Amino acid sequence: MAPIDQVHLSFNPQTLTLLNAVLGLVMFGVALELRVEDFKTALRTPKALALGLLGHHILFPAMTYVLVSILRPEPSIALGMILVSSCPAGHISNFLVHHSKGNTALSVSVSALSTLVALFMTPLNFAFWGNLHPITAGLMKEVAMSPWEMLEVIVMLLGVPLVLGMWVAKQFPAFAHKVQKPMKILSFVILIAFIGGALAANLKHFLDYIQLVVGVVFVHNLMALITGYGLSAAIGLPERDRRAITFEMGIQNSGLGLILIFNFFGGLGGMAIVTAWWGIWHIVAGLTLATYWKNRPPLPAHGDSGARR
Repeated sequence: MAPIDQVHLSFNPQTLTLLNAVLGLVMFGVALELRVEDFKTALRTPKALALGLLGHHILFPAMTYVLVSILRPEPSIALGMILVSSCPAGHISNFLVHHSKGNTALSVSVSALSTLVALFMTPLNFAFWGNLHPITAGLMKEVAMSPWEMLEVIVMLLGVPLVLGMWVAKQFPAFAHKVQKPMKILSFVILIAFIGGALAANLKHFLDYIQLVVGVVFVHNLMALITGYGLSAAIGLPERDRRAITFEMGIQNSGLGLILIFNFFGGLGGMAIVTAWWGIWHIVAGLTLATYWKNRPPLPAHGDSGARR
């Protein structure tokens, strides 16, 4: 078995288009239960928005640098961890926040802003931390990101499904209420099926090397989730906002990470496997936590209009 730093995974770019469509469907289902008033409330909480952005784009990459120094994984795995921590929030976070009875509008707002900021913060963080660390510096290459591709992500994965879902809910409230639950179930089943198919395409490599990344990803993701909730509690955010910030820090856009890996690193083994496993694990961990919280509804904060859901 070759060293993981010498392994290169196969990747079909068409699968990313399918994943985008699936995530757009998830966002549409979530948007059926959102109202304009929810966003007005979220924008009146700049403290929560600032924490979501700073925690995601400043604190988490710095914490990843420290974690790599402690765990000292293989160089390509370490570089994959840095890349994952540099990516914007994953859009499945909106579904998980909604499922956990958290502040969905805040989650959507942070995701959208996180994706915009990622235009310059993702390559900046990746270049800075990747070149700074002696474990990863030798593998570093310059990462360039197209602003138009990132804008397409925002429009297609957040903008269009969000506007369409909210428009349907306003124009056809009875229909929207009827399809809300089936939409959530259908979109989640399709997402799980897609991930399973993607895993099967590189099953041999995953089976050969997965033991090298399981523990690393578990610790990395747990650190992000705990930090998100802990910082939210420390600055006095209400419980619904804490749940939103927790998932915004703990759910990464691993699909974007894979695009960068296959475009600039030729599917480098450790990077691709750790990023792909992140894409699977953060859904497992996120859904587990969201289901736990779903059965423990948060107490509504004073003046919180979102408490009606």
